[in-house]
Amino acid sequence: MADNAQIAKDVLAAVGGKENVTNLIHCVTRLRFSLKDESIPDVDAIKKIPGVIGAQWSGGQFQVIIGQNVTKVYDETLKLGIGGGGAIDVDEGDAKKFEWTPANIGNAILNYLSKTMVALLPIMMGGAFFRVIATVMGPLMFNVWAEDSQIYQLFYTWMYNAAFYFMPVYLGYSAAVQLNCSKMLGMFMGGILICPDLVALAQTGEVTSMSVMGIPAPVANYAQTVLPIILCMPVLAQVEKLMKKIVPDMLSTVFVPFLTMLVMVPVAYCALAPIGNWMGDLVGNALFSFGEFGGFFAVAIIGALWSFLVMTGMHQVLIVLAITQIMSGVPDGAVMVGGSIAQWATWGMAFGAFLKLQEKNEKMAQLGFALSGIIGGVTEPEIYGTGFKYMRPLAGMVAGGFVGGALAGIFGVKVYMMGATNVLGVLGYVDTMGDNPNSFMMGCIASVVAFVVSAAVVFFFGFTKEQLAEDRAAAEAAKAAKAA
Repeated sequence: MADNAQIAKDVLAAVGGKENVTNLIHCVTRLRFSLKDESIPDVDAIKKIPGVIGAQWSGGQFQVIIGQNVTKVYDETLKLGIGGGGAIDVDEGDAKKFEWTPANIGNAILNYLSKTMVALLPIMMGGAFFRVIATVMGPLMFNVWAEDSQIYQLFYTWMYNAAFYFMPVYLGYSAAVQLNCSKMLGMFMGGILICPDLVALAQTGEVTSMSVMGIPAPVANYAQTVLPIILCMPVLAQVEKLMKKIVPDMLSTVFVPFLTMLVMVPVAYCALAPIGNWMGDLVGNALFSFGEFGGFFAVAIIGALWSFLVMTGMHQVLIVLAITQIMSGVPDGAVMVGGSIAQWATWGMAFGAFLKLQEKNEKMAQLGFALSGIIGGVTEPEIYGTGFKYMRPLAGMVAGGFVGGALAGIFGVKVYMMGATNVLGVLGYVDTMGDNPNSFMMGCIASVVAFVVSAAVVFFFGFTKEQLAEDRAAAEAAKAAKAA
């Protein structure tokens, strides 16, 4: 059992203590520190702390990879004096001024997109899972539920639409959290984009343009879209900030939201939402063309390199683009397929190490890494605890991702909806449109192939003679100590 309190104490000391921490948050597997003096942490030394899988700088944060017990370590860290929900308020003199460099701008955009979208994953996966169950139980597969039955309609249509139709509203709230503006106005902005009267007008196709305060605007259906509200919210945040400065406090309750939306309605309808729609179509066409042009080789390359994209954070851009495509009603046959296959290859890498190594503690650690992915849906323990610890196993991960991805591409496997990131992710291959009935079966086969190939390569070629000799010596020493 990991001593979470000790891990927290050692890590906090290694990053310079609570006096050096300006902000602390965590994700699924990592503690993410914002530090005053970034020269203090010794990455190599922190990696050697018991209970720490890895450490790195990314996006201006010092990230310490813990694994699935990260929330417990986070809580223990808070007990050491980092209060306020993990954040330490600093005055303006301590805050760093944002530098307008291409890299910083790119990171800021990436953080905004990824954090806004990631917050909605429970909604997307929950809604999608209802449709997957309906597809499996309905006329497209086992035909247990009739198409006109209420249970089928509930799972296939109502629950799915509740998750995806109102996506602009959910995204408005999530974006407002990231931009530190009014969450209610964010939801209001999303509601404006999917106003039933506007959607009905767009669906008839009889009217293609309208007048918004005298300004011409296209008539469009923004339900189930991502980019229109994503583009609107940064502008809304700035408009609201301006209105708070202009409007006297005694009038702010009414006039700040009113004036903010008075400005945003024409800006959204006439410019930002149409641009977002156009960009969404462009992204969808680009990804579709990429999958079609690259064929199975494109999926194979994504499967082989996906985990390295995860380490840099660049996978978040591709995921956002793929989600945009899927939500527009077009299944993804490249990015999400390759990424899903890559996960299986990563799990296989750790499982191959488990089969090969002999020292009990390390052997069980590798099994734990594999299970953390298969059950928990996280891959960082395998990447850092197996791949970068021994290096050669990375070749197995790449090989498994390439072979499995190529097989998935050859048989036209597609992801029809966002699914879980663990073993249940294969349910995303279930054909909910009736045009590719073999997608689920071949997706499962390609996933298992990726796992087996990765594990086999790691088992036979994943370790140097020196590493195996050291492992055997440790195992024998442990047996001798136990016997004594």
